[in-house]
Amino acid sequence: MLSSNTLPPYALHSPRKRWLPRRAVTVALSLSLAVAASTSWFMTRTSIVDLGSEQQLSKSGLLQAWANGAVIVMIRHAERCDSAPGPCLDDPAGITVAGSQAAGRVGEGLKHLGLADADLLSSPKVRTQQTAHFILGQPVATREWIGQCDGSFPAQALAAKRPEHNLVLVTHSGCVDQFARQQNVAGGERDSGYASALFVSVDDNGKARILGRLNEPAWQRVLASAAR
Repeated sequence: MLSSNTLPPYALHSPRKRWLPRRAVTVALSLSLAVAASTSWFMTRTSIVDLGSEQQLSKSGLLQAWANGAVIVMIRHAERCDSAPGPCLDDPAGITVAGSQAAGRVGEGLKHLGLADADLLSSPKVRTQQTAHFILGQPVATREWIGQCDGSFPAQALAAKRPEHNLVLVTHSGCVDQFARQQNVAGGERDSGYASALFVSVDDNGKARILGRLNEPAWQRVLASAAR
């Protein structure tokens, strides 16, 4: 018989509970939270559709939204004179001759959409004013905020949008980037080429939704075809 002070043999070999070090627990928890956050961002991110085909243009709902006066289109200025080898217009701070021709083609595309109920504004920079002039064939009113491209740009663009009037903004890549960033577009998709346009629909509550991007070479071809 065992005395009260004697442990049974199996007690000498019973396994002890093993606790993970606090650092290991912290790292594991941090990794789990990072994975959850990454998954959540991926599920809510916005992709920018290329509207350079009739099928994508039709699926986007752009034509109907434009007819309803529910669109903001942000057009980046045409090719800069100071970063291109081709001949420039009269001001070195402006755009190239090739850029002016591209802007004219964008203008033809906009005419196919219809500009009767559109408000047109430009950044005051020379390159954007010249682009706007060749798009519309006339001078366009300017606003300082369209050329500042800071974090307030998306809110100011939405505030400038009048009900049942489309809004055309001739602006800069940095401003287009700011708007796309606010809409959770990944960095690799936010780049915009010369004279390309980002189309955004705005509902009655002022909520914006990116419809897609149209690059300059496709403007006339796609919109002229869609208008038939």
